[in-house]
Amino acid sequence: MRQAFHMTGGLRAVSTIITTLVRLGLPVGPSALLSVQGRKSGKTYTIPIALVENNDTRWLVAAFGEVNWVRNLRIAGQAQLTRRRTTETIGVVELGAQEAAPVLKQFLKESQRVSFIKPYFHTTTQSSLADFEQEALYHPVFRIVSKNGREE
Repeated sequence: MRQAFHMTGGLRAVSTIITTLVRLGLPVGPSALLSVQGRKSGKTYTIPIALVENNDTRWLVAAFGEVNWVRNLRIAGQAQLTRRRTTETIGVVELGAQEAAPVLKQFLKESQRVSFIKPYFHTTTQSSLADFEQEALYHPVFRIVSKNGREE
């Protein structure tokens, strides 16, 4: 059974540490800070997120499923992305399952040592792309585009 996401004390501590390190400009693997406006409150929320990169294309993967930042980003359509003391305004395009599958597979391969991600996936790095297409129904993937909607 796929685990539902709950912010635990341990995850909150890890999140705070990663956020602090990224804000200081230190490289923390593929981590970046995503700042997105709340769909109800209008307040800006900032969370650490892992970027998936391949050639010149970047994606945001919802490792914990359809959480608040996903719902906020769908409504806002844009966000601020901070990495190594550089902040940029990004637009996003949500991918369909077939397009998202290889990105999810790459994400899982790159996240193998992050033990707290595994319970949220039914796939492994050896799973087929068809299996990852099913997984994409639970893990939205967004391709980052420039603010004006053009591909990067």
